[in-house]
Amino acid sequence: MPGIESNAVEPTKDELAGLTPFKRMLRLAPTYGLVILMVGLIFFFSILLPNTFPTMLNLRSILSDKAIIALLSLAAMIPMVAGRIDLTVGYGIVLWHILAISLQTMFGLPWPVAVVIVLALGVLTGALNGLLVEVARIDSFIATLGTGTILYALALWHTGGRQMVGTLPDAFYALNGTFVFGLPITAFYVLAITVTLWIILEYTPIGRYLYAIGANQRAAELNGIPTRKFVIGAFVTSGALTALAGVLLASKLRIGQASVGLEFLLPALVGAFLGSTTIKPGRVNVWGTIVGVMILAVGISGIQQFGGSFWVEPLFNGTTLLAAIGIAGYAQRKKGAKSK
Repeated sequence: MPGIESNAVEPTKDELAGLTPFKRMLRLAPTYGLVILMVGLIFFFSILLPNTFPTMLNLRSILSDKAIIALLSLAAMIPMVAGRIDLTVGYGIVLWHILAISLQTMFGLPWPVAVVIVLALGVLTGALNGLLVEVARIDSFIATLGTGTILYALALWHTGGRQMVGTLPDAFYALNGTFVFGLPITAFYVLAITVTLWIILEYTPIGRYLYAIGANQRAAELNGIPTRKFVIGAFVTSGALTALAGVLLASKLRIGQASVGLEFLLPALVGAFLGSTTIKPGRVNVWGTIVGVMILAVGISGIQQFGGSFWVEPLFNGTTLLAAIGIAGYAQRKKGAKSK
């Protein structure tokens, strides 16, 4: 993937200092456009659907439904920081949620052991992806597409095309079904992981190294950064988060089937790509990714409450991605023209 400049359209303090309030708002629009759009959509749907949209029930539904996608978007975001892409976030969750159930129902393992095994397999898959990309020098898109397809084939072989069904412990169901302060516990998982990743990427050498690798790997190597180690580590972290999402999906669905999971791939990638167009445009970032996921969640929820058909969600995902990247690209070209 091409390098990503960390300050592609993000205005500097000096640049904003000499502008009038109105021009300052216009200059900040590309930076916080998606945030403004998200707030606008919330107000818009709340006014038009006052009895169904601005309710605690709808909030719980959005947080519960999109927590898995948020985790997968964060998983996809981490390799993107280093200029790579990981498609196994969509394929891996198919096998991981099946194994989280079958290890208990078929092999009689306690649920904590099953969860640890699934997380360990996610880490190993991430390490394999990192080795294929950094050691074998296979393009990350091709490498993770191949690995993901193998994982999907293993899921089909393991299930034989049938559902994995069985009685599971209440403690395992509680991983996803618990409510804290009236909200799904999965929302707090996402919040904790988001804050942790934000601190690591923005305030630690690990984050600076990953962004340097994503911007220019050769320059990073010449500056003494062990690029191979950090890229493999990014894939390992992505694999672990994908496996965690698989465990939570299993706890939510209570059945495992190979037909479930692939539909998460596009929304997860859309959320991660949208994250590079807001907050810190031109640079993949944690809070931008969360905003991207929330844009999709709010928009789709509102449209569906208006009676939108089943095809609305993929249409909205694709349209939002194209529009956001188009706006960000226009702002970047405009800033480049001004710099020249």
